Amino acid sequence: MTDPSQGAEQAGTRAMTVRGAAFLGVGSMVGAGIFALLGEAGAVAGSAVWVSFLVAGIVALLQGYAVAKLGATYPSSGGLITFLIQGYGRGHTTSITSWLLYFASLIVTAMVSVSFGSYATALLIKDADPGAWDNILTTALVVAVAAVNIAGAKFIDRVQSVIVVVLLAVFAVFIVVTLSQIDPELLAPSTYPERSAIVSSVALTFFAYLGFAVITFTGGDLPDADKNLPRAMYLALGITTTLYILIAVGVFGTLTVEEVIENGDTALAVAAQPALGDAGFAMMAVAALLATSSSVNANIYAATGSTAKLAESGLFPPVFGQLARVGGTRGLVISVLLVLLLANLVDLTAIASLGSVVALVIFLVTSLGAYRLRREIGASAWVLVAAIALTAGVLVVFAAETLRTAPETFTAMIGVLVLATALDLLWSRVRQHRQTSQQSPRT
Repeated sequence: MTDPSQGAEQAGTRAMTVRGAAFLGVGSMVGAGIFALLGEAGAVAGSAVWVSFLVAGIVALLQGYAVAKLGATYPSSGGLITFLIQGYGRGHTTSITSWLLYFASLIVTAMVSVSFGSYATALLIKDADPGAWDNILTTALVVAVAAVNIAGAKFIDRVQSVIVVVLLAVFAVFIVVTLSQIDPELLAPSTYPERSAIVSSVALTFFAYLGFAVITFTGGDLPDADKNLPRAMYLALGITTTLYILIAVGVFGTLTVEEVIENGDTALAVAAQPALGDAGFAMMAVAALLATSSSVNANIYAATGSTAKLAESGLFPPVFGQLARVGGTRGLVISVLLVLLLANLVDLTAIASLGSVVALVIFLVTSLGAYRLRREIGASAWVLVAAIALTAGVLVVFAAETLRTAPETFTAMIGVLVLATALDLLWSRVRQHRQTSQQSPRT
């Protein structure tokens, strides 16, 4: 069975390159994770954070294999949504998971947007009210990204490629500088915590890889997507995993675990200071701006494709797929407005783990769907089983840890699941009512 929108997409102009698709994924992953995660992961895994990133990278690679096989067989701008429809049809499983995917996308995008606002205020605004400027610069970023997405896939490709190339150059300087001055004693295995702590931290570091799913939404814009989408997926995961491991080694080989935890989001900038001084701090602050803006761009791009596909499939209200007066789809406009509301009005630190747990559920459901379609997509059963088992393990550990340390967030997880289910049931009834009204004979 093929995606009904696939033929139309293949007949159109394919405006995305393998490099652009890979960089979209790299930008989404790096922006959503590395700056905020080092302190949190260090508090659990100590100086063994690089091991945690390696294990999480393996989990992401296994999941990447599953979605790459699906994307090669069913290339579409609908990405994960198309895969869910192929694996489960247009029933409640696909609909509820799709709502969860949309919620996770909005939460992560809003969180990263707020991070951009905070970094931009610290770097650019010296003697002003940081609260007000945080909101102003956050809003400015989201609006600018919306304009980029309205311009189309080719422009997104160019913008994302420039941002990621500059970002990788900055990280290359950082890695060379920090590795040249590391203290091996800080990374000695004797300083590592218990293995259970390292395994537990994988639930945190896996969050830094969640953005690879964005690549699945480039299927409708990639030429020869059956070959190029897997290439983009593996290239993005390879670059990101290597980057994370080297950065973790550089930071924890330069700073003590206590210093990394204390500095949190700015740990990378602090690690660069001994060799580069204030210029090193500023350099990494600029890298944070590039990474967060790149992540917001990638996530908005994915949200546009997913909502259009959901509207076309009848799983979301048709308004999400309609063309907007300002350009793009109304799904893009709705998503941007919701991100702005979340970023400016909600305390996102209280639900920081929510997006990650929801995303893990989505990946688990998707990989189970890939297993059901393993013959059609030509995938290895044992690789898919490994992906399912590892993802389920990470999810269980993460959920248990969240229940123990942040019960309010665990409650929010249940609430989001209930909300997704309620929206699915509500829209299903509305859709059935409309269909019945249209089929009823006029009197």
